[in-house]
Amino acid sequence: MAEFIDFLGDPWTLEFMRRGLIAAVAVSAIAAVIGSFVILKGMAFIGDALPHASFGGIAVAFVLGGNLYLGGAIAAVLTAILIGFISRRASIKYDTAIGILFVGAFAAGILIISRQTNYTPDLFSFVFGNVLGISWTDVWTTTIAAAVILLLVVLFYKEILFVAYDPSMAAASGLPVAAAQYGLLALIGVTTVIGLQTVGIVLVVALLITPAATAQLLTRRLPPMMAVGAVVGALSSFVGLYIAYYANVSPSAAIVLTATGFFFLAFLFAPRRGLLWQRRFVPAKPA
Repeated sequence: MAEFIDFLGDPWTLEFMRRGLIAAVAVSAIAAVIGSFVILKGMAFIGDALPHASFGGIAVAFVLGGNLYLGGAIAAVLTAILIGFISRRASIKYDTAIGILFVGAFAAGILIISRQTNYTPDLFSFVFGNVLGISWTDVWTTTIAAAVILLLVVLFYKEILFVAYDPSMAAASGLPVAAAQYGLLALIGVTTVIGLQTVGIVLVVALLITPAATAQLLTRRLPPMMAVGAVVGALSSFVGLYIAYYANVSPSAAIVLTATGFFFLAFLFAPRRGLLWQRRFVPAKPA
């Protein structure tokens, strides 16, 4: 029993593990909340696009000696708004606008970094994530940003939901559809940025999509989907950090693969929607 208690408690005796856990849980939870809207509107591609687009702003901020988070946030939000603007104003499909802008912004970041002769380890941490290397300042910044995003979702939940489900009816009801859509895109952009140092550009899309998709298999309504997704995301961070500590593997990858594992458990065993549930309880259609 004592050995089991030591097994559970040993990782959290280290301060960098406690910092990483707080940041990872905050990011995973808020990403699942915003990710629920992303899935609802079929915008999974933008969850991949904005982290890459933010790299251009991060690169500019690095060269200018500015705040990397602020540079990434500005680039992500501007890209998100431009995607919405172009798709609304031009005869170009939404996914086409995403592909054009995120590749352009990411390429701009690579171009800027390629001109730097000095070593840039800080930038590589944004690409691959460094959850165990963040400071308490980063932890509080991440936590406060997540709290602000959650507050905005609570305050404007009905408007965002109405616009997401039926923008035409929302416009007929007098709601500012364009402002709501731009606001949602901006929230997605900021959410991706606060997740960059936790899991990095390469894997942050998984935090937006996977826990929310898992919750979608387990619930039918949006509020429970957000809550369940947040729990799945937080639990993925908790279990993933355990795996990283004892297996000596990348924390970012461990967190994402844990979330993926929860998704496949739901895919197989979720009541009514799980594959095995349907095979056992749902009668086959006659030929």
